[in-house]
Amino acid sequence: MGVVVIGEICRDLVLQVTEHPGPDASAAVLERREMLGGKGANQAVGLAQLGETVELIGVAGEDEVGAECLEQLAADGVGIRGVARRGSTALMVTTVDGSDDRRLFEQRPATALVTEADVIDALAGVSATDTVSIQLQQPAAPALAAVRAAKRVGATVVADGVVEGRSRDELLPGVDVLRADGKEAAILGGEPIEEVAKAAALGRQLVAEGPGLVVLAVPGVGDLLVWSQGDHLLPLADVSVVDRTGAGDAFVAGLVHGMRQGGGAVDIGRLATAAAAATVQRLGGRPDLTGLCS
Repeated sequence: MGVVVIGEICRDLVLQVTEHPGPDASAAVLERREMLGGKGANQAVGLAQLGETVELIGVAGEDEVGAECLEQLAADGVGIRGVARRGSTALMVTTVDGSDDRRLFEQRPATALVTEADVIDALAGVSATDTVSIQLQQPAAPALAAVRAAKRVGATVVADGVVEGRSRDELLPGVDVLRADGKEAAILGGEPIEEVAKAAALGRQLVAEGPGLVVLAVPGVGDLLVWSQGDHLLPLADVSVVDRTGAGDAFVAGLVHGMRQGGGAVDIGRLATAAAAATVQRLGGRPDLTGLCS
């Protein structure tokens, strides 16, 4: 049995700069890294590093960059049968200065987004799947299609992000685990969620709508786990932060792996926090979670 991840594939260009310049100014680049990226790809790679059998559903361009992304995914041990090829590959440029201030520049062609047809076609060719992890930063229709397909085969559904309106009403009852960062939690709650008490109240509301476990980031504090029997705060790890870009992706990879190992909510959360901590100490969103294998 294995994991299917649905999400973005892109080329990441990461620049560590002395400072972020103002208008008509420049700054020196201390380090430059180009790598496979995207929330879906990063999470799938992290899961493979943790020893999981994983298939990725996403879109790589028909360009040379897309071919290179697929080669890297295969080398990382990620199944790519569910990756569609069309258009040009998405690009994310990240600049990071010494104060952990980030600037993000995204080129995301419409053709690079996962469609409902992509999900239906790919899941039809993937067998023995017991966990489906969905990045909700993609359009709502493919996410809903994935939830329906997962429920038909009794798979656990993990969702990372937020959808609104009618899509939320349909999606949440089919989700087993929901994770949201600080900005996404604010959208879900209709206001900034900057206190643990507010996060706990929102988490209880979301659990009542369907998910058995909700994980909400509280900016500057940590991640709050909420389930029907209680809640638990996981403080931010005390590590030197170089780049926060891939923290959420690594967190979700750790969360999924911990669930599949049969741990309780707190143990699962601690593994997810350790995965995020291992990633933020390095430049770029690509994870290296091999040291966390159980």
